[in-house]
Amino acid sequence: MADQTNHNQAGEVAPSTVDKQAPNVAEEHAPSTDSPEATDLPTANAPDSNAAKPTATPPKREKPAAKAAVGEKPAAATEEKPAAAKAAKKEKAPAVEDKPFVEFIEQDYLPALQKAIAQQGVQDLQVSFAKQKLPITGFESAEECWQIIGTWKETGARQFNLYFPEEDIQGKKGFSCNEGKKPSTLESFLIDERKITLDLLVFGLVQRLDGQKWLGIN
Repeated sequence: MADQTNHNQAGEVAPSTVDKQAPNVAEEHAPSTDSPEATDLPTANAPDSNAAKPTATPPKREKPAAKAAVGEKPAAATEEKPAAAKAAKKEKAPAVEDKPFVEFIEQDYLPALQKAIAQQGVQDLQVSFAKQKLPITGFESAEECWQIIGTWKETGARQFNLYFPEEDIQGKKGFSCNEGKKPSTLESFLIDERKITLDLLVFGLVQRLDGQKWLGIN
């Protein structure tokens, strides 16, 4: 079989017929360079859909308000104070113990004392409030002082006196009691308490009368 490869005079191998036709076939099927062809590759002219979108433009800062004119008070200074602040400044209502002495005894202490003694089963107690001499042997020359006098209606022989020589519930206080005879002893009353309140003054006297066995079933 004859060798299909042709040799030229210079000894170089000449291309075969197939090799000569291959470029022509490729050129026939190659796309034309006259019309553009769409490809998947992004070009410099077409925007990339996957590219990051630009961020929104930040809002412009508002200019600060102009300063108040000279001599003009700021708006906050002219506003009224809240109602809560006004209420906080209101004075606290005074306690009953801060009332004038006579007013406190007549309006608060006597009603509370009678109620407390009635709760102990005593219904015939009569209580009065007066400024007079001490009915105690040896104190005839002493000055008059305010006293609470309690007597039992059915057994009038029983009597107690609560004394306020300083006309002050926080001051010195005394107590005496008797059964048909003139009392001879003046006792100190609630001297160990630093501050006397209405409830303490009621409780102290009820406790003292109970110790005398004048309350309840005594």
